[in-house]
Amino acid sequence: QVQLVESGGGLVQAGGSLRLSCTASGRTFSSYVGWFRQAPGKEREFVAAVTWNTGLTHYANSLTGRFTISRDNAKNTVHLQMNSLKPEDTALYYCAARRLHIMVVPTTPGGYDYWGQGTQVTVSS
Repeated sequence: QVQLVESGGGLVQAGGSLRLSCTASGRTFSSYVGWFRQAPGKEREFVAAVTWNTGLTHYANSLTGRFTISRDNAKNTVHLQMNSLKPEDTALYYCAARRLHIMVVPTTPGGYDYWGQGTQVTVSS
């Protein structure tokens, strides 16, 4: 069993930056680790993912260039650096991890086995 704990959310003005962190306990990451977000009244959407063993990164097309996902193997932690934030980035951000590796990075919530509780990001205009 893997427990995921997110941190780093908060309130920021448009144009600002935040860095989210996701730390695993119980066992180390072994496959994909992803970030999703869910705004009120909307479905949970894919933001980014990293392949734990190789460090390869994957992004939602609409977010490439503003968000950067990275991993810290020693700390069993994944970060999501978010720059040039916009009010439409306001959402609850979730970290997710997949247990078994597959060839194609999963970009839907069903592709992940473990979830954190979420951290709120609010961007004011």
